[in-house]
Amino acid sequence: MFASVLLDECRKAGIDFFTGVPDSFLKGLCDELYDRFGTDGPSHIVAHNEGGALGLCAGHYLATGHPALCYMQNSGLGNTVNPLTSLTDPAVYAIPCLLVIGWRGEPGVKDEPQHVKQGAVTLSQLDLLGIPRATLSPDTSDDDFRVLFGVLLAALCEGKVAALVVRKGALVSDRHPAYGNNAVLTREEAADLILRAASPSDCFVSTTGKLSREVFELREKHGEDHRRDFLTVGSMGHASMIALGVAEAKPDRRVWCLDGDGAVLMHLGSLAVIGRRSPKNLIHVVINNGAHETVGGMPVCSGALNIEALAKAAGYRHVLRADSAATLQQTAESLASLQGPVLLEVRCACGARKDLGRPTTTPVQNRDAFMSFLNA
Repeated sequence: MFASVLLDECRKAGIDFFTGVPDSFLKGLCDELYDRFGTDGPSHIVAHNEGGALGLCAGHYLATGHPALCYMQNSGLGNTVNPLTSLTDPAVYAIPCLLVIGWRGEPGVKDEPQHVKQGAVTLSQLDLLGIPRATLSPDTSDDDFRVLFGVLLAALCEGKVAALVVRKGALVSDRHPAYGNNAVLTREEAADLILRAASPSDCFVSTTGKLSREVFELREKHGEDHRRDFLTVGSMGHASMIALGVAEAKPDRRVWCLDGDGAVLMHLGSLAVIGRRSPKNLIHVVINNGAHETVGGMPVCSGALNIEALAKAAGYRHVLRADSAATLQQTAESLASLQGPVLLEVRCACGARKDLGRPTTTPVQNRDAFMSFLNA
């Protein structure tokens, strides 16, 4: 079904505000929203995380009396549990909102390991929270959707949150926005330069998405094993806290966190914790392409996140920036002489190789190899 049908039905129902965190299963919806509203107008905001998006929806309803639409991948349901149970629930403020949820890890559909558990519990999780739901499939006709949508609207009229769960390929668009920026350095080139600049005893914690896939492929390319790298395949936004935990427990080993701008934004308080703890052995690299590129390319806060200023305010000892291969190589090689915590922002282009593979080891194999390296 075309995402335009969903948005047209929302408009007819008085749903006039849209926010959330992009998901690859919802790319059609995100493309349609961006084409219609951009991300700088009053009708559409790309949020920092899903719980915050639900707060925006609540504020919009309080100010206008109109319910909003909140979109997310099902992994983001965890970020919404608190506001769903203590803010929007009928037992509290009874604030209606339409959730549109990409169903990653649906049982019987091949997906990555980080999606399997959440995919298996998505429907039961919504049921446990008392959220009426409907499922959108690739073969759902426009007329059938309107019937489903009517059921969800009835729940909204009762002051409830309702959910439309979207299966893979069920929501598409003929819009093709030109996402991107003017940067030249690719994320994979940046990762390669950073890996080459590290010492043999250094370890890496990389964020979820294509960056971790690129780290794995770079090790393969150079004939290296993978025991120095913890590839955070899920848990978006938590790589820096994992890295801090390692750095605190292993103060004599230098720890690199390879992060993304969208991931940093999702749990921004991590910067303050790192600044407060001030680990001398932590280097926090933020690959900034201004976009949720792994899940379609939607801009992150319109690319306006000033990571350097935030890191300085949080108490990082050194804050650096690189926007070319030459400056990155020079900067990365100089990090050995600096006391952490260091934040290095690397401005990169959007996009990845079309033949980019995925790790061939399981998460548990990755865990065991990494732990063995740390304790060698």
